Amino acid sequence: MRTHLVWDWNGTLLDDIHAVIGATNAAFEEIGIPPITLERYRELYCIPIPRFYERMMGRMPTDAEWLVMDAAFHRHYVSLRAACGLTEGVEELLTGWGAAGRSQSLLSMYGHDELVPVVRGYGIERHFVRVDGRTGPSGGTKAAHMVRHLAALDGVDPQRVVVIGDAVDDALAAAHVGAGAVLYTGGSHSRTVLAAAGVPVVDSLADAVRVAEEISAA
Repeated sequence: MRTHLVWDWNGTLLDDIHAVIGATNAAFEEIGIPPITLERYRELYCIPIPRFYERMMGRMPTDAEWLVMDAAFHRHYVSLRAACGLTEGVEELLTGWGAAGRSQSLLSMYGHDELVPVVRGYGIERHFVRVDGRTGPSGGTKAAHMVRHLAALDGVDPQRVVVIGDAVDDALAAAHVGAGAVLYTGGSHSRTVLAAAGVPVVDSLADAVRVAEEISAA
């Protein structure tokens, strides 16, 4: 069986890290937290999201604070995302992978009902055998979603799957189902943080695809 790629969306296929920082700082402003720089964000960011906020606040946010910040983040992110483009080389990489007779899908923690039209709007939906976003509350981890995503893919052996994402949580979700992972430095974490996940770390999506092929050939 040929390798199947599971792509992440935010910070991986979509180059939206600056929109994320802007929306995060807007959420922080709602409850009086000072703004964060990109570098600081990449050092502190973690999943689940309330833990990230705890690192900023020195305590866990209250339920009321979480609801305020979560709503503010998503409200501002939607407006900022409009200026975001796909990461360099995405169209060519997706086309090339499919042209070689190999399959790929997309799994994101962005809400499913919002994700599907956004992916369609960027003109790349046709490359994926399945596009899944988060169902249920925001802020959690990807592992359970990965289980459901792979279960819905007919005939895909998790041992022949490589997840490409920008967060340690992508590697944890891959390990949860017995898949491989490659992490990309253009998104939510610094290289140092990503390296601690114990999987290959790359600086471009072209390198991520190349390493994924090496993993599958091993």
